[in-house]
Amino acid sequence: MDDLGSVVARRPPGYEPAGTSAAVQAEALVKHYGGRTSVIEAVRGVDLTVEAGEVFGFLGPNGAGKSTTMRMLTTLLSITSGTARVAGVDVAGDPDAVRRRIGVALQEAGLDPRQTGRELLVLQGRLFDLSAAEAAARAEELLALVELEEAADRCIKGYSGGMKRRLDLASALVHRPEVLFLDEPTTGLDPASRLTIWDEVRRINKRGTTVFLTTQYLEEADQLCDRLAIIDGGLIVREGTPAGLKSELRERRGLASDPTLDDVFLDATGRTRDRAAGDVQEVAP
Repeated sequence: MDDLGSVVARRPPGYEPAGTSAAVQAEALVKHYGGRTSVIEAVRGVDLTVEAGEVFGFLGPNGAGKSTTMRMLTTLLSITSGTARVAGVDVAGDPDAVRRRIGVALQEAGLDPRQTGRELLVLQGRLFDLSAAEAAARAEELLALVELEEAADRCIKGYSGGMKRRLDLASALVHRPEVLFLDEPTTGLDPASRLTIWDEVRRINKRGTTVFLTTQYLEEADQLCDRLAIIDGGLIVREGTPAGLKSELRERRGLASDPTLDDVFLDATGRTRDRAAGDVQEVAP
């Protein structure tokens, strides 16, 4: 069940391979909102490339533009200007094709508390045009992936917060997406549940799915991400591997010891530890 072939063996109807190495590519991406007296520039020209197979982290303080960028990439918001391609498909030109290639798990899990975990996953499979037998088999596979087999036939209202997040991840994987978008997947979870979600993300990525995640937890980005970008004020202000960003900061500032990703974030956004309210493990404005 853990082999890659079982994951990519069947795609939903209408699926065609994208044929590109870049899972996500954005050029000069802009989003403006019209206010009563002025235009709000939420995203002011984002350029980024996420290669297939990466776990890519998108960091930023509240209001920096990270959620707006993700919502544009996942077709949930229109693009004011610029271009974005996900799994090789133009987001504005063919949003339906993009949706067939991506999975999305937002901060608030869209779960019906009256269903069981199995019922939810089977329903999702049927909505993606799987036969009843295929949907049941896919549900069984995903329940094993996120280690919810023993809770499969319990109502979701009885699940813990961590179990709901794992089920939401499974739901986003029903149609075997090329790219999985996770919006702050561990916010509000206890430390043990957070570590469990990290393990699930690693397992999903190992099976061949590109992961694009936003997070406010710097330790999470350091542990999970192959590369990351920091956005502030609607612009990307730093990008690279966690190790590379820390090394660059140490050399540039002549530090005697290795900095943390917290230090990189604070340097990139012009914030200080005092302004982060003494806790820079979670990004604060």
